[in-house]
Amino acid sequence: MTIQFLSATQAMAQLDRFGALIDARSPSEFAEDHLPGAVNWPVLDDAERKLVGTEYKQQSAFEAQKRGAALVAKNIAAHIERHVMPQPKSWQPLVYCWRGGKRSGSMAWFLDQMGFRTHVLEGGYKAFRAAVMAALETQPQRFEFDVVCGKTGSGKTRLLGALRAAGAQVLDLEDLASHRGSVLGMLPGRPQPSQKAFETAIWDSLRRFDPARPIYVESESKKVGNLRVPEPLIEQMRLHGRCLHVEMPDSGRLALLLQDYHFFVNDADKILDEE
Repeated sequence: MTIQFLSATQAMAQLDRFGALIDARSPSEFAEDHLPGAVNWPVLDDAERKLVGTEYKQQSAFEAQKRGAALVAKNIAAHIERHVMPQPKSWQPLVYCWRGGKRSGSMAWFLDQMGFRTHVLEGGYKAFRAAVMAALETQPQRFEFDVVCGKTGSGKTRLLGALRAAGAQVLDLEDLASHRGSVLGMLPGRPQPSQKAFETAIWDSLRRFDPARPIYVESESKKVGNLRVPEPLIEQMRLHGRCLHVEMPDSGRLALLLQDYHFFVNDADKILDEE
């Protein structure tokens, strides 16, 4: 069979058709950001990459390439044994690495040799990242936003949840950012994603929405916790969105705040961590 190379734009338009999106990068690269729904099958883990790099600098490129080839072959064999053996012949994976080079090429070669219709992301994650950033410049302009506004504790997040349950299109930026957006907005046990992962999640959410229907979103500042909301999205929300103002009596707001921030009530020391 022949490996098929796809541009970032082509791959992004077909993400949901592949049997698997295989990220051949190291675990630390994968953790920072990756294609939505991708699985991490590193051909070299972080320690192995460091080992090969050190050998490259201290000995020679030739010795480093031999070391790397042995490690890559061993790791790919393990991935095949663990993940590929159960797959039917119709399985069609997309493989990528940082720039679409040796790591994804090695993985794709083995899969192709076994008879799978294998695709490689040309330019790798780097090309995907550039395409996401370009898309976020214009993507928000395709939609109409109903912006839920109101004071902290007025139940805006709960309203978004109810709207989603009723079948409405909802972009929950606070959920994507793992942060409630307020001064005490951290979520215990849920560290915020990287800026890159946040932007990928926004792009992935927007690509699934129907432009003919409104998107409900909570009013946000330019940052949710430590993460920046893409400027074109903020602009579309503020300049062209319709504000839906939510009001709640102070007694109701207090009750909701005590429920939503119960972890601060149970452990007041967490407040100090937010300062």
